Amino acid sequence: MNLRTEYPSFVSTHMLTPIKLAYYREKEWNRFLKSIDDRERQYENWEDWHKAFLKTKMELISQGFHVVDFVIDIDKLQNFCTEKGIKNNGKARSQFTAQG
Repeated sequence: MNLRTEYPSFVSTHMLTPIKLAYYREKEWNRFLKSIDDRERQYENWEDWHKAFLKTKMELISQGFHVVDFVIDIDKLQNFCTEKGIKNNGKARSQFTAQG
């Protein structure tokens, strides 16, 4: 999918806004997996997740977006979910990253 051709009005108004991508440290991967509620939807290991992360990042950059790695602090993420009364799932992690 090419956002420039499929959604030109979105691209023209949002190209200058940085896109935050959640980044998980390799040394914290197992702790991260133990903390989430949607474990079955996550990569088994950090290496596979990291390959997918880099692919997504490169695709966005190639389309002209400014991408920022947002390093996830596992404790802050858990606190965010607890304070909001929500499960630690993909939707919650997206909200946390966007607000961070």
